Amino acid sequence: MSLPIHGSLVTPAQARVDLSAIEHNLAVLRGHAAGAEVMAVVKADAYGHGLVPCARAALAAGASRLGTAYIQEALDLRAAGVTAPVLSWIITPGEPIDDAVAAAVDLSAGAAWLVDDIAASARRAGRVARVHLKVDTGIARGGATPAEWPALLDRALAAQAEGAIEIAGLWSHFACADIPGHPSIGRQLAIFDEALAVAQKAGAAGSHVLRHIANSAATVTLPEARYDMVRPGIAMYGLSPIPELGDFGLRPAMTLSARAAMVKRVTPGTGVSYGHLYTTERETTLALVPLGYADGILRGATNRAQVLVGGRRRTVSGRVCMDQFVVDVGDDPVREGDEILLFGPGAAGEPTAQEWADSLGTITHEIVTRIGSRVPRVYR
Repeated sequence: MSLPIHGSLVTPAQARVDLSAIEHNLAVLRGHAAGAEVMAVVKADAYGHGLVPCARAALAAGASRLGTAYIQEALDLRAAGVTAPVLSWIITPGEPIDDAVAAAVDLSAGAAWLVDDIAASARRAGRVARVHLKVDTGIARGGATPAEWPALLDRALAAQAEGAIEIAGLWSHFACADIPGHPSIGRQLAIFDEALAVAQKAGAAGSHVLRHIANSAATVTLPEARYDMVRPGIAMYGLSPIPELGDFGLRPAMTLSARAAMVKRVTPGTGVSYGHLYTTERETTLALVPLGYADGILRGATNRAQVLVGGRRRTVSGRVCMDQFVVDVGDDPVREGDEILLFGPGAAGEPTAQEWADSLGTITHEIVTRIGSRVPRVYR
């Protein structure tokens, strides 16, 4: 039975999320992990699929930890009663670190000031904060550079000695793991290994400290990157992290659908939607789809992306608007209320999120995470 997380089942559009697919994907990923722990990454509202239901499904399928980008995402999990270990890794000055420490949320630190802030929060809370120290091995985003790494370790070890924090992890992130054979992959692993050796020598890499660097792409293609834990994100939702290598046995979890809001017969030469970027060549039927760029349907889908309507694939006809777009369905007997599938697993002939991404020159991450809050998530 499908249950909506909010709203009614009678909606102009909905994103149906198959939680059994997420459980299946976790089983596949655990196989690739080969004994390493699995942290299910549920940032960005679980890549648009719904934070709490997907987190619970991942944990039920054997994930031992959860990962979020922001503290508030972790606090939302705690507020929903999720007690599993959670790591948050993007923290700016002034964020609710006190609340995170009080809620037993693991925090990442890649700079000395952040270690100091976390330690101060731990003192105020009267509890030990668990910290994962991040080293920048070659992506130039968060994390201490190799030159800064020894000083970060020293600061964390001092805070640990006074009982304010516990060094719970040492980690990094790949830049090009989704490009098989890219030379940066080996370089990053070598830098990570050197950083781990430095941490070991300093006394910051005990047996309880988790070492982790593998994202989805590395989880399925780089056994040498497993270490103690892997952190799959997009693959958990059934979307391939390296499409040119296949689907790795993953099952897409989201199906995006809408119901035709209006159907009309028009004459040849009819200009459709803003700018008349599409003009009918003959008498034909147009179907109005109540989804637009306010719902995450990229404007670039204009005259490019396909949908399934009346059992046949049709191309978006004319400009994607804020709340709607039009599809030319020819002479097919489409009626108001008929279901239109934008993307899904492909089992019914509908396009997949990968096909949408390919047609728009982007990645599946963007296709699914942009689906907005006006679209109810319905869980099976």
